[in-house]
Amino acid sequence: MIDRTRFDVIRRQHGRYASWAVWAEATERPKSNIGDMSIFDVEANGSLLETIKGNVVMVGLNISRSFSEPFRNFHDPSSKANDFKIRYAFTNTKYYGAYMTDIIKNVEMVDSNDLLKYLKASPSLVRQNVEAFRQELQDLNSGKPTILAFGAAAHRLLAEHISGPEYSRLIKVTHYSHRISKENYRQSVLAQIE
Repeated sequence: MIDRTRFDVIRRQHGRYASWAVWAEATERPKSNIGDMSIFDVEANGSLLETIKGNVVMVGLNISRSFSEPFRNFHDPSSKANDFKIRYAFTNTKYYGAYMTDIIKNVEMVDSNDLLKYLKASPSLVRQNVEAFRQELQDLNSGKPTILAFGAAAHRLLAEHISGPEYSRLIKVTHYSHRISKENYRQSVLAQIE
């Protein structure tokens, strides 16, 4: 559980690239309500602070496009986005409510291969982002969280730069952009975690 003070600190300090694994419920279409940000209104959603947690952290590689609204990352209403698969995969699991962020902040690139080439040529950028990630975990007061890394690239960066004593488990899970049904994605990811 996250208290209101910590929630506000996270919103203010990290809301441009971070979020929580909570979403409004889907209706008739799988992508419906994925971008409904009213879910983060603490006054209107009385159970939010009881649902969100810092002991599980889901980590992507980088943001593919920037948002001005806090917590919008992983809640992209674009018809091209696959964030709905994350919602489907983790709803009604102990991972629902996890903290979500990217290891590389403020670098917008859609193609992960382009990003990895860019990072290889800019090792100082990797170091800066790793330190920013560590600060984020401190602000979250996550202790030694379970880290779920979306995709091989995010997992590799975390494994190379975050030491074992900083987390309890580091688990690579299939990236949600993978061409797979939401049902098969859920089955695959939960199997990878367990």
